[in-house]
Amino acid sequence: MTITTDGSGSASTGGAGPDRSAGSVAAAAQEKADTLTWLRRISGDLATATIQRLEETLPWYAEMPPARRSAVGLVAQAGITSFLQWFEEPASTPAIASDIFAAAPRELLRSVSLTQTLQLVRVTVEVMEERVAGRSEKVREAMLSYSREVAFAAADVYARAAEARGLWDARLEALVVDSILTGEADDELPSRIAALGWHGHGEVAVLVGTTPPQLDVDQVRRTARKLGVDVLIGVQGSRLVLVVGRADLPARAGEENAELPFPEIAKRLEPGFGAGHLVLGPAVPALVDAGQSARAALAGFAVARAWRHAPRPVEADDLLPERALAGDAVAKQTLVDRVYQPLQAHSADLVATLWSYLDNGRSLEATARELYVHPNTVRYRLKRVSEVIGWDATGPREALILQTALILGSIGTDATRRRGPVGRRSSFVR
Repeated sequence: MTITTDGSGSASTGGAGPDRSAGSVAAAAQEKADTLTWLRRISGDLATATIQRLEETLPWYAEMPPARRSAVGLVAQAGITSFLQWFEEPASTPAIASDIFAAAPRELLRSVSLTQTLQLVRVTVEVMEERVAGRSEKVREAMLSYSREVAFAAADVYARAAEARGLWDARLEALVVDSILTGEADDELPSRIAALGWHGHGEVAVLVGTTPPQLDVDQVRRTARKLGVDVLIGVQGSRLVLVVGRADLPARAGEENAELPFPEIAKRLEPGFGAGHLVLGPAVPALVDAGQSARAALAGFAVARAWRHAPRPVEADDLLPERALAGDAVAKQTLVDRVYQPLQAHSADLVATLWSYLDNGRSLEATARELYVHPNTVRYRLKRVSEVIGWDATGPREALILQTALILGSIGTDATRRRGPVGRRSSFVR
């Protein structure tokens, strides 16, 4: 050892620094080894105390079935054991933190929420902190650091589980929507719908439009919730399909769940669709009947371009003439049932007046001359037509619907032959 003297005559020893440093490292290592030995000795007591604290502070834990409580206890024990391993070798954090949840059976992830898992972590940390508070401040700091790693690991486990469930739900939802569109509903459809968490309880309608470049599914669902409806969403290439059903959803602050008509609901959902036509099928009593609405909406969507000034959204029943011309048997029968047959059943004069009015370019005077009645009589009959069938023949769009219905209704009957040519003579008649 070398002894030197400074200007004041005091002596100092050289080379003692490394000796003291080595002694400090050895002392720290010995302290850590003693602490680990002590922690291993009390680990069983820590697990018991943790389970007891869980029963005292977490009501949901006390109400769990014995098998699940046992599984939670295994997770807590694994967490304590993992902490001891981490305290001995901090570099093993990623693997050990994830392995904690390997002790939990898969069904435990479905029965214990992320919030409850974090409560388990907090209670375990509190118990360990109380036991080691007077022993070592380093252990306490290490335990708090490790609990953070465990919390992140728990969030990662639940995030991956949620992602997997989300992908499964998306596939199941696509399957349900496809079954509705194709009309291939089977006995499993109600159970599949229930698995998706469908809240619908009454009428359902199908909305068909184009898929936007960036579809925000969450925004569509939030809008539907504000409108008091539930939706099933199906993306089929460039076509976006929404199955909309009235639902009993809990109202949030500032939200009104007043029951709106489906055309108004479709108008509120319209921003979620891409550019192009948007067609709403007729309302049906329940989700199992949604195939009828879907068929009408799809048929209307296919021919919507034929109506130059079609509104957005447009109801499928407003496209009945175009659908009928395209060969839609349902549209043809609907026109006959809703226009031709009610007028025939009510009065033959109404049918004759409507035929004449439409054939004469919707001219009251020409119709009155053909029928040998006063124009006011024509007005009265046209008003009765509107009251019986709900469409006003004086409007150009309604006139097209009614004329198509009359043509379809008279096909296969002798009605047109009885009417004969009106207002002009055939060039073949001499």
